[in-house]
Amino acid sequence: MVRRLAVRKRLAGLSALSLAILLAGCALLQARQALAQDVAPAAPVDSATPANSTAPADTAAPAVSPVYAKWGKDLAAWRAAREREIGAPDGWLTLVGMEWLKPGVNSVGAAQDNQIRLHAQAPDHIGLLTVSGTPPSAKPHKSKPQGGQPADGQPQDGQIVQLLAPSGGFPPDLLIDGKPAREGQLTVEGASLSTISWHSVTMVVLSRGGRYALRIKDADSPARASFQRLNWYAPNPLYRVRAVWTPYTPPRIVKIPTALGTTLDLPSPGFVEFVLDGKPLNLEPVMEKGAEGTLFFILKDLTSEISTYGTARYLHTGLPDHGLDQPGLLTLDFNLLENSPCAYTPYATCPLPPEQNRLGVTLEAGEKLYAPQ
Repeated sequence: MVRRLAVRKRLAGLSALSLAILLAGCALLQARQALAQDVAPAAPVDSATPANSTAPADTAAPAVSPVYAKWGKDLAAWRAAREREIGAPDGWLTLVGMEWLKPGVNSVGAAQDNQIRLHAQAPDHIGLLTVSGTPPSAKPHKSKPQGGQPADGQPQDGQIVQLLAPSGGFPPDLLIDGKPAREGQLTVEGASLSTISWHSVTMVVLSRGGRYALRIKDADSPARASFQRLNWYAPNPLYRVRAVWTPYTPPRIVKIPTALGTTLDLPSPGFVEFVLDGKPLNLEPVMEKGAEGTLFFILKDLTSEISTYGTARYLHTGLPDHGLDQPGLLTLDFNLLENSPCAYTPYATCPLPPEQNRLGVTLEAGEKLYAPQ
């Protein structure tokens, strides 16, 4: 009976934690949407239209107010939501490990004899993560040696990941998706990944570039415990511009490098052209899976490694006024630039800017370098 009550209390805590995380994410999304309103104009760029694109029928940006009435208030709300997101119990400051799984058995726990050792307050032996199996219709890998695994040691599509109990059984209070842990296959693809949790520690298995990795978070991490605030440039409406949207016909796939040395193949539906500080510029966004209503700009500028994070900053926007497949106009508010997750943890998979998104201008707007307190 005592153990049942402990589990129920743990489940109640997880429910409250999940609600807090959901509310923080919703607040950030609402603030972003509020800021995607009419903006100050920027002159269109007079440059050659890239191949594989459709030229805008009318590239003249309309004369509109520099900012709308609630712009400053909405920007402040977005920044507050961004800080709550970073400092949340599952925010980037809690990411304390990213460990690649090898084919076969991977023991996990705080003890030194584990293949994956947790550097957090956790049981000595949590469980065994196993990578096994091949798709039934798979053809033999040309470099696959006897034993069934490819020579490069990377899991192949169609393999499965299971969690098995250690020799002494699962530790008390270990949960999978909020329920007492049981042996079985884990969900490692899609939006609802299997979550292994023990008190403040949570773990999920991710598929990354044909391999599997264990992402480890600790809500009680020192980085989160010391977090107080983010650093920002002062709001500046001059960095809020109107850009001309040109679609690619058809959309193309862009290879995006990552901080882990992998490459992401992401769709790019078009590009934008605008003028800033008297310079004609262009940027190429990509679209992330599950974020069909949002464009994702990965970029660097001349402030990188000086006053802003050196690897990349990100900008999320809504869609152009006439949709993705038609020429039109798009708001770019660089006051919404945010650091990549790698600014807060060395264990994140951070997309890096493609060459065409490395700008030769100074964007003194948005989020600055993060300095732990």
